Amino acid sequence: MIYLDNNATTAVAPEAIEAMAECMRSGPTNPSSKHKAGECSKESVMQARGEVARFLSCSPPEIVFTSCGTESNHMAILGALALNPDKKHIVASAVEHPSCLELLRHLEKQGVAVSYVPVDAQGQLDAAAVASSIRPDTALVTVMWANNETGVIFPIEAIAAITKEKGVLFHTDAVQAVSKIPVDLKQVPVDLLSLSGHKLHGPTGIGVLFVRKGIKLPSQIFGHQERARRGGTENVPGIIGLGKAAVLAQKELAEQQVQLAALRDRLEAAVLAAVPIATVNGAGAKRVSNTTNIRFGNLEAELLLERLDRAGICASAGAACTSAGTEPSHVLLAMGVDERGALSSIRFSLGRDNTAADIDTLLEVLPGIVNEAAAIAA
Repeated sequence: MIYLDNNATTAVAPEAIEAMAECMRSGPTNPSSKHKAGECSKESVMQARGEVARFLSCSPPEIVFTSCGTESNHMAILGALALNPDKKHIVASAVEHPSCLELLRHLEKQGVAVSYVPVDAQGQLDAAAVASSIRPDTALVTVMWANNETGVIFPIEAIAAITKEKGVLFHTDAVQAVSKIPVDLKQVPVDLLSLSGHKLHGPTGIGVLFVRKGIKLPSQIFGHQERARRGGTENVPGIIGLGKAAVLAQKELAEQQVQLAALRDRLEAAVLAAVPIATVNGAGAKRVSNTTNIRFGNLEAELLLERLDRAGICASAGAACTSAGTEPSHVLLAMGVDERGALSSIRFSLGRDNTAADIDTLLEVLPGIVNEAAAIAA
């Protein structure tokens, strides 16, 4: 199998698997227990918290462990509203991940106003447009750091400066940015940041919400754990696996950026040369190095993906949360791509295990699959 869907999830790094296995072999794990076994678990969690904090350039107490990126996003959004009960307005981009958008739509039904800032034809977001959407009753600005479908990077540094000047909380969904570009929270003054373990070669079932020191974000899941910010017995093996993945990601980041960019650029150039109807969505924007979103004329992406899957190649039509359906991508529609084009686009997202041979195999089979699909559509 050739796996080119790393934005959906990544293979767990062997080092993380071994660290988790050793944790589970060592015996019961509950950091709240006061006996020796509990104290050992507590120390393991503290070590992993420090590893994640070093990776993000923040302090360990600012790291809150959650179950996933979705929970982290929800904690940030709902927490900001609870922290500012008199403010009922949120600013977001029009292309946020469904885990944010679906919550925002629900909140709109509860009386919260949401301003959705548009993107341009390349999928780029204008920081000035975000600034002009902020109102006196704005409780939160929430903007993703990098788009999960196109890889387009948003101007988080500029938005953070704007929100700080205006005194508004700023949350960024950095699930697709962390481990792909440098994320230094000493330099970028975001207030809240979400990440997910399974997007950076850690396990599923573990995420993080960074909460900057001084922000008393109200809990959404009550309990004494995580300094009373997120109740529930900690997922100690998952936390340990995430810590190990963070160490590996920090070590490999610079090299991986170069290697994956070379593979992605080679893939794009070869596909555009071999398939005349192909175009790259967001090609003119600054993107994370591992992601390309390619439109194949008006051919059905689902058919192409099914044929690729038969050939042992995994890719997707967009977010894993929505790619099983036949609805056009809200991201591509927001970029001005028509519905037919949005349904004809495939996302290829590379990871640390991909090689030049993987790209060669894709390029061997893809033109034939496109020609077959064109013949069926004719």
